[in-house]
Amino acid sequence: MIGVVVCWSIAPRQVGEQAIQLAEGSSVRQAVQASGVCEQWPAWAEEASPGVWGRAVAWDAPVHDGDRIELCRPLKVDPKVARRERFQRQGSRTAGLFAKRRQGAKAGY
Repeated sequence: MIGVVVCWSIAPRQVGEQAIQLAEGSSVRQAVQASGVCEQWPAWAEEASPGVWGRAVAWDAPVHDGDRIELCRPLKVDPKVARRERFQRQGSRTAGLFAKRRQGAKAGY
């Protein structure tokens, strides 16, 4: 038997976590089904993408002792598009790495 933790977040600031015991050679899909997430939120569990310790994996990937299996919500907005829109709203003076300078400092420092 191996011990894994299954984590999920249905909505922002709502995190669920459950530690479970599985037989050796179990897959990510079997771990998620054993945690009960599929029964609580069946539609959400189908569209979620699995990961182990923050790295995307396939549903049939094997799990190992001590793994943290994470179910991630799909992105609503592409991060590149969101950054472009934020930059257009803020303008070039208030965005970027060197936007806040000390008084009297050289540009770029």
